[in-house]
Amino acid sequence: MLTNAVQRAQDILVRPFSLGSLSLPNRVVMAPMTREFSPGGVPGEDVARYYARRAAGGVGLIITEGTYVGHASAGNSARVPHFHGDEALAGWSAVAEAVHREGGRIMPQLWHVGMDRTAGNPPVPDAPRIGPSGIALDGSHAGQEMTRADIDDVVAAYASAAASAEALGFDGVEIHGGHGYLVDQFLWSRTNRRTDGYGGDVARRTRFAAEIVAACRAAVSDDFPISFRLSQWKVNNYQARIAETPQELETVLGLLAEAGADIFHCSTRRFHLPEFEGSDLNLAGWAKKVSGKPAISVGSVGLSNEFLQVFQGEQARVTDIADLLDRMEREEFDLVAVGRALLGDPEWLTKILAGRVDELTPFHVGLVGSLH
Repeated sequence: MLTNAVQRAQDILVRPFSLGSLSLPNRVVMAPMTREFSPGGVPGEDVARYYARRAAGGVGLIITEGTYVGHASAGNSARVPHFHGDEALAGWSAVAEAVHREGGRIMPQLWHVGMDRTAGNPPVPDAPRIGPSGIALDGSHAGQEMTRADIDDVVAAYASAAASAEALGFDGVEIHGGHGYLVDQFLWSRTNRRTDGYGGDVARRTRFAAEIVAACRAAVSDDFPISFRLSQWKVNNYQARIAETPQELETVLGLLAEAGADIFHCSTRRFHLPEFEGSDLNLAGWAKKVSGKPAISVGSVGLSNEFLQVFQGEQARVTDIADLLDRMEREEFDLVAVGRALLGDPEWLTKILAGRVDELTPFHVGLVGSLH
């Protein structure tokens, strides 16, 4: 006989969800996590098996690790997968097929690191570091300000990748607009000091992101879902904010929704923390409220600590998801993305829904070095 807690988890998590042409059997998403197991930018059979295991474990939607779009300055590693070029796209086709065989759904996350790039690194060692103003996250002038031609080239690279995703049979696409990478560098006032139409107030800082979304929307079918991932925090700057108020957040997301974004994936380090004073809503809750679009929440789901603490040597403990279920029951957000807990145990959702919490394998930092 099911316990009340298990029955409640089933009632809340195992509800279908539809977004354009995408139909999901439940509300659980595998969060994108950089893995660097694709030598030369090409995902192999091990990557296909890795994602297929999570689909077999019942996850409704998989959002892949970030994949570099086809622009020379997009990347910083020879082992992060590309989403361009015949060999890499053939590898991704095999990944999508493997996930679909297990009954899953999958979206690639499209990525350009911008000023996070280190000069001399692969995949194109002589490519420059570029950003909205050539300013790194620490405020230093360490790269080149993007010209209008650079902007147009990057926008086109995203659109080409989105079109490839649909042609390969993926179920949607996600644009990485968070964590201090290129799209987010335009959104953040510290790294965007432009005085043209791409800089200034929050609306003009959103223009680059909106152009990427609009170009991707024009490159795919009307009902092919486009997710936009955003965050307030940046790598090594966890107090950063692109929106100081709900009104500023509404401006950003309204422009992205108008451009064609269907859902907002809101990255926080702890999903249960409120985003603005005077409300218990987290970032995903606010995104849904001000945009009218569905939202995905993420951040330390099912674990006792956030990712930075793990990499500092603190052991993660499995925790219950009662607070998560409370928020989903009152429809604060629509989907929940699970990251490290799914790295630790590909059957995380199956075990949660069966009341086998004592059998969950917790995440530990050693798992980063394997495609478990």
